[in-house]
Amino acid sequence: MSARSVAGQGFLLHLGVVLLLVIAAVVALFLQARASSLQEARSRSLAGAEAFAHAPGTLGAMRSADPSALLQPRAEEARKRSGVTYIIAFSPDGIRWTHPDPELIGKHVVGPYSEALAGKVYQTTYRTPGVGRAVDTMVPVVDGKGKVAGLVSVGITVESVNARVSDQLPLLLGSAAGALVLATAGSAWVSRRLLRQTHGLGPAEMTRMYEHHDAVLHSVREGVLVLDGEGRLLLANDEAQRLLGLPPDAERRHVTDLGLATGTAELLASGRTATDEVHPAGDRLLAINVRPVDDRGDRAGSVVTLRDTTDLRALAGRAEVARQRLELLYDAGARIGTTLDAERTAEELAEVAVPRFADFASVELLAAVARGEEPDVASGEMRRTALHGIRTDQPLLPVGEVVRSAPAGPMAVAVASGHAVLEPDLAASKGWRAQQPDRARRVLEYGIHSLISVPLRARGTVLGAVNFWRSEKAPFTPEDLAGAEELAARAAVSLDNARRFAREHTMAVTLQRSLLPHALPAHSGVEVAHRYLPARAGVGGDWFDVIPLPGARVALVVGDVVGHGLHAAATMGRLRTAVHNFSSLDLPPDELLGRLDELVTRLDADEAPEGDTTEVSGATCLYAIYDPVPGTCTLARAGHPGPAVVHPDGAVEYPAVPVSPPLGLGDGLPYETAEFAVPEGAQLVLYTDGLLTDGTRDIDTGLDLLRTALAHPGRTPEETCRAVIDGVLPARPADDVALLVARTRLLDPDRVAAWDVPRDPAAVSGVRAEAARRLVAWGLEELAFTTELLVSELVTNAVRYGAEPIRLRLLYDDATLICEVADGSSTSPHLRRAKTGDEGGRGLFLVARFAQRWGTRYTARGKVIWTEQSLRGPASDAGEDLGDALLDQWDDTAF
Repeated sequence: MSARSVAGQGFLLHLGVVLLLVIAAVVALFLQARASSLQEARSRSLAGAEAFAHAPGTLGAMRSADPSALLQPRAEEARKRSGVTYIIAFSPDGIRWTHPDPELIGKHVVGPYSEALAGKVYQTTYRTPGVGRAVDTMVPVVDGKGKVAGLVSVGITVESVNARVSDQLPLLLGSAAGALVLATAGSAWVSRRLLRQTHGLGPAEMTRMYEHHDAVLHSVREGVLVLDGEGRLLLANDEAQRLLGLPPDAERRHVTDLGLATGTAELLASGRTATDEVHPAGDRLLAINVRPVDDRGDRAGSVVTLRDTTDLRALAGRAEVARQRLELLYDAGARIGTTLDAERTAEELAEVAVPRFADFASVELLAAVARGEEPDVASGEMRRTALHGIRTDQPLLPVGEVVRSAPAGPMAVAVASGHAVLEPDLAASKGWRAQQPDRARRVLEYGIHSLISVPLRARGTVLGAVNFWRSEKAPFTPEDLAGAEELAARAAVSLDNARRFAREHTMAVTLQRSLLPHALPAHSGVEVAHRYLPARAGVGGDWFDVIPLPGARVALVVGDVVGHGLHAAATMGRLRTAVHNFSSLDLPPDELLGRLDELVTRLDADEAPEGDTTEVSGATCLYAIYDPVPGTCTLARAGHPGPAVVHPDGAVEYPAVPVSPPLGLGDGLPYETAEFAVPEGAQLVLYTDGLLTDGTRDIDTGLDLLRTALAHPGRTPEETCRAVIDGVLPARPADDVALLVARTRLLDPDRVAAWDVPRDPAAVSGVRAEAARRLVAWGLEELAFTTELLVSELVTNAVRYGAEPIRLRLLYDDATLICEVADGSSTSPHLRRAKTGDEGGRGLFLVARFAQRWGTRYTARGKVIWTEQSLRGPASDAGEDLGDALLDQWDDTAF
């Protein structure tokens, strides 16, 4: 660091000053310590005497039989710890109890102590040869009655105090050296910063730079003032003197004495920070900026800049208008497009524009936009979707009316050109008046005088138009066109998003409805009604089904796929198809749900992205089988709400059904079933959770509402559906709702016939005859031959290949005759074509040939082989068919 620079010179000066200050401080501290030694000795002597005299146990020791034995150890220990010269305790008669020299204990003290004996603290200073100057303090020890029990004398030499000061001298010198090092380092750091700030310049260079800076300061076209902390003017450049009209002797005078305007003078004198505050100065308007010299908060002065803003006065109004337009566009971005509904978005556009931009605003959309279709601009017809204004009695077309614009009208021109069209004077607009002359006349008479028509375009597609009208505000100007177009452009994007959403929503709803059953099959065992309501947020994966099963039974199914949209609807369709396929196998509910769980798990694994182990979908399902012969319902559920049973008297019951995990989350665990009796005329109510819950209520509240809605006897399933939807459905359901109501019927016991069959081939003929007689009793003589053939074949197979017990059952349904043969074996027969040389193997072929349907279902104790014959088709000649069927079993070579 060169000594020629300002930084180097400052460093050397700081270093010298700091060195002198440190030396002076060390000397002063040492002398002060020496001078205060006597006072320190007095204080320590008094403190020691007071502490020992009033210490716990001192008074008691003096009152004891042998005070020396108790006080001497304590006095010596206190003396060594405190560093005093001696601690002597003696009786009021002057006999020592303690002394550093044990030989002097018991001897009389030397010196006066009458003042201490009188109850006062007595302190004296004396000089002893060989010891030097010392301080002695006597403190009386007084009992509770105010009588002096003894005295304590503590002495300390001044030399010992000086020794302690001398012991602290290395610390004092070390501290001084540390302070010198820190001060030197600080000075070096400050000098380096000054070196960087002055770029190593010397005093001559800095003087020259200041002269250049001063020249520049007085040549700028902005006024500059420098004020001290008291408000006196230190510097004013030429421009500031011109703008403020300052006198020649303005410097060093207070700003309030310069003849400035009151507001301007108060601002300059206050020293507060100001940014572009406008103040008058004669015929000028000055923008004043005030900044403090530093940011320490004390009034060290301030710098003021002045700028002539007189020419900006004309632009102030335009800036305010621009600010209002920016605020309008900001609010439009926040308020338009809050929903994916085209009509609501149009209403938000009109509400934002009124009253800040227009007195009235109307939005016209092409009809296809609201439906989510691609708009057809060629039609030229738009429907008024929104209308908002400062008053409600305006003569403009109401919402819902079709707006037809003439080719020369402003709206048609705007749509064709893609830009906003301004009509500052509607009375002079022939194109606008030609559209509807009578209404145009009423609009003009109402006071509406100005119009801007803007097309609503998004992604190159015209969606409609928005018209801004003014009646009380000043007419629109060309400067308003840009703001109107920007406002319409922001709304058009939201409208196009709503149109696209409506299209996708319509597609998803169409897909979902195509996957749901269009009509439920009629069944003699139940009377059903249903409801399906898609969620407002989008289609979901709820579904329901009624599936006829063999043996006059029926399956009732309700399910729910997690999520919304096309994926949920497609998954629902796949699961519904799978349930139909599994039902055709006549599986019990728990086994069917187990296979459905495996299917969902496999779908998740196939559709999950590579490397992603999270589930793609999840589903719940309730599968119930109602048997109208015994009147029982067997069901199982996978994460689905349980059913409700409405008894004929109106009592509502929620049967206890074991809870199992949702489909896809079961991890292969078995599902559990429940079975309960259902009286005839009762209603089984199956539903999805969207009926019970929403964002404001839990499932328990929903179940209570459902119980209340169902607790009415004598209703039809259709009436029950209507009551549940009206009383339980949330106002804005967040999920799909599927509801299935089935009123149960029992099969007439007179239409059920059953026989136990012994395992004896000879019993077949008897059972066949019994079956024929029962058909005659039912009036089904035309089916007797075919039924006898089916009974004979099925019973014979059970006797030959099955196991006991063997049982035959005939069910006479409304449209079907059902024949069931049950046995205790789990082996299932298979249909095959017998070979030429086989003597048997053709019975099951005949069963399949003459029965409308046949199949096998397994039970807990074996299996049931069943056949169904339709009672509604034309009766066939079973004898002729039998002959043809038997001949078909051999070919020509066999004969």
